[in-house]
Amino acid sequence: MSIKSLYRTFRDFLFSNVNKQFLTFLFFLMLSGIFWLTITLNEIYEREVKVPVQVVGIPKNVVLTSPATDTIRATIRDKGWMIVAYLYGDQLPTLHLNYKNYDRGNGGGIISASDIKRLLEQQLEISTSITSVKPDRLEFFYNNGERKRVPVRWTGRIMPEHLYFISQVNYMPDSVDVYTSPEKLDSIRCVYTEPLNYAGFRDTLSVDCRLSHANDVKVVPERVRVEFMTDVLTEEAIDGVPIKCLNLPEGKVLRTFPTKVKVHFVAGARQIRFLRPEDFIVVTDYREIAQNPSDKCNLYLQSVPHGVSRATLDTKQIDYLIEED
Repeated sequence: MSIKSLYRTFRDFLFSNVNKQFLTFLFFLMLSGIFWLTITLNEIYEREVKVPVQVVGIPKNVVLTSPATDTIRATIRDKGWMIVAYLYGDQLPTLHLNYKNYDRGNGGGIISASDIKRLLEQQLEISTSITSVKPDRLEFFYNNGERKRVPVRWTGRIMPEHLYFISQVNYMPDSVDVYTSPEKLDSIRCVYTEPLNYAGFRDTLSVDCRLSHANDVKVVPERVRVEFMTDVLTEEAIDGVPIKCLNLPEGKVLRTFPTKVKVHFVAGARQIRFLRPEDFIVVTDYREIAQNPSDKCNLYLQSVPHGVSRATLDTKQIDYLIEED
């Protein structure tokens, strides 16, 4: 069948008596829809819109410690077609607030709702009225470049699977620059992440997160990556830990039998491979021996490496001998 034949068949079908009636119906339906939409959009409506607000004209020696751009919610009143233009078009420009007009000279500035309303009205059409603005005021904070570099710390609840534990935490970066008033800078020792809540994992957990801080504090950068390294808890013992004597007077020598002891502990499987007897500190106290003479002296586990838990001595009392040097 040729193209002309197909075209003739389609035309005859489309403009048959039945389809002519259907097309007429569609035409009047569309016409009534347009008429209804015109009447509807000509009514007066109120809608809440979001308007971006930006502080401009900031001097080069000033650092804003609060966000430079914020958002207000304004309830506007106008005809429907104008409301649609505001909601779905580009009729709502960013509201620029001049820094010099609102700087109070003490590290901050305040823009009242009346000022925001007045400036916004200048950007809107004459027919549009503003019935309310939220929040009732905007604040910005700044300093003159004072900053402090502080470490990052995580906060939240991190729970690996049973028999696993967090062996190491890495931060990228591990420190950030903090900008705020000199008084607050002195009190800030570290910056915490937003609450992190993860459970039931066994492999290394890597999280990209924001840093938590007050509105008048600026943190650079505002996002960090935190890696939680896991390891398997293992019970182990290490032999040959030397015994040291505390508070030993000059001219005295304390000999213990044995001279070295065994320590039982729990640690990560990877960490155990690198542990040495010298990493543990076992002591006895000469003053205690002198005050309470006995055939045996007490041993104390004074220090263990980081990451080692539930450490205990194989024996807590041993024989000793005090000699003159």
